[in-house]
Amino acid sequence: MTLARAGVLGVLVIGLIAVGYFVLGGNGGPTYKLVFENSGQLVRGNSVQISGRSVGQVKDLTLTENNQAEVEVEITDETLADGLPAGTKATVRQASLSSVAGRYISLQLGTGPKLESGETIPASSTVSTVDLDQLFNTLDAPTRESLQKVIQGSATWYQGKGAEANEAAKYFAPALSSTSKLLRELTKDQGTFQSLIVNGSKVVGALAQRRSEISQLVGNANQASAAIAQESTALDESLGELPTTLKRANSTFVNLRATLDDLEPLVDVSLEQTKDLEPFIKELQPLLEEAEPTVADLSQIVKKQGANNDLTDLMAQAPDIAKTATPTFKNTTQAINDSLPLLSFARPYSPDLIGLFRDFGQTNAYYDANGHFGRVQAITNAFSYDESTNVLTPQDPSQRLNGVSTGNVKRCPGGASQAAADGSGPYTEGGTLDCDPTKVLPGP
Repeated sequence: MTLARAGVLGVLVIGLIAVGYFVLGGNGGPTYKLVFENSGQLVRGNSVQISGRSVGQVKDLTLTENNQAEVEVEITDETLADGLPAGTKATVRQASLSSVAGRYISLQLGTGPKLESGETIPASSTVSTVDLDQLFNTLDAPTRESLQKVIQGSATWYQGKGAEANEAAKYFAPALSSTSKLLRELTKDQGTFQSLIVNGSKVVGALAQRRSEISQLVGNANQASAAIAQESTALDESLGELPTTLKRANSTFVNLRATLDDLEPLVDVSLEQTKDLEPFIKELQPLLEEAEPTVADLSQIVKKQGANNDLTDLMAQAPDIAKTATPTFKNTTQAINDSLPLLSFARPYSPDLIGLFRDFGQTNAYYDANGHFGRVQAITNAFSYDESTNVLTPQDPSQRLNGVSTGNVKRCPGGASQAAADGSGPYTEGGTLDCDPTKVLPGP
């Protein structure tokens, strides 16, 4: 090798070293220390990404004094050469749960001022990844065993079906997109969707409680289907008549369309007339609720289990009662008509007749230790009659006893009843009373 060639080779080596220093080991972008709960199996050289675009790489990993992972990253993207903004959050992500080495750090930029190179982003702003074994460790032994069976069953299911699975995978993304659109439509109204789920749960629960009846229903439906299959000839004939039936039904529906057009003005008028019907029905609802027991009792009155105990049975017997009652009512009507003259004659004397029964009972109702007594006042000659004028003229009270003999008897107390066996009546108070003890009732 000549000296010139050795010189050229030395210059080339020095140039390569310089390029390597500036490209690989020289002053790059800003660096930051990210503190994670654990490193999530990050290694040097793992990518640092923002929205799926690589903006840097992991340079080093160390362990802090409190056993947390401190990951040093370098930002190489030119748009972030002046540093990351404060409030930036970092998350360790992986390509899939089954991946071991496919880790990267995803950054979510903040909105604060720029951070200086070398600053630390604390653990409160970072999220570590969850490995598949950590997920499985949260499950109990029976659940893990069941999950193993599901995976093994899936393997058996897809065994020898690789080509079909690959063909079906083409439609997986459109299916997910359509499902996503469907779920967005379903969840637009959270209240209605929640009610649908709750009511669906209630329906499933009710069906579960009625599983024996549903089983019988399925069995009966199976028998019904078998019976229909046995009547295949009749079913074939019915299907043969179906086109004619549908043709006639089509004509009927065409005529019905014209009828509906004629009904449209009636509906328009009814809408105007029934606008106040809704508040009326709302006010009527409490009445209907309160009337429910009454209607139930009325139902028992109208129709009740048993014979001759409700209104229906009474109405069934009404014709026989009518046959018996018709002549009776006729005779009663005749008797009332015949008694009208008597009632007309006695009507003016009704006050006197009622007074007789009333006063007679009261007069003889009083009694004391000496027997019954009555207070009687005789009124005589209260009027004088003038035959010439046919008029009654009231007389002065002082003249009413003129020409009248009273015949008053001075009866002793107890003299109006039978004499007492011990001789205590009539009572004379030792003969000092102004009365006649001989005036007693006849008899012993």
